[in-house]
Amino acid sequence: MKSHLPISTIALAIAILTIPAPLTAHPSIDIVASNWKFTPSTIELHVGQQTTLRLTSSEGVHGLQSDDLGIPLTTITPGSFTSVNVTPKKAGTYVLHCAVVCGAGHANMTLTVNVVP
Repeated sequence: MKSHLPISTIALAIAILTIPAPLTAHPSIDIVASNWKFTPSTIELHVGQQTTLRLTSSEGVHGLQSDDLGIPLTTITPGSFTSVNVTPKKAGTYVLHCAVVCGAGHANMTLTVNVVP
C-alpha cells in the first residue's frame, strides 16, 4: 500500500507519537458547599494519587474533616477557595459530614468520597 504523505510528515508523526507525555500537575476538584449540601455530592479519588480539593461556599459557613483521608478540620467560607491536598492510602467509600453546625439540614449534609485503586 502506497502512502500519499511525504516521508518527512510520516517521520514527524512517528516522532510525536513516541515522545512521552509531560507529567501533569496533580488533579483538582472544585466542591461548593451550600445549605445543606455539597456539589458535587460524590467524588472519586485514586489510592496514592494526590488530589487538591478546592472548597468554597455559596452560602453559609461549613466545614470538612476526615481522619481516614488525612483532611484536617477545614472551614469553608463564602467568597474564597480553600485548598486541601488529599492522598488516599486505602480504597473504599468514605462519607464525610459537614464539620461545622450550619442549621436545620446539617445532619444530612454529606460528601461521599469513593477511593479506587
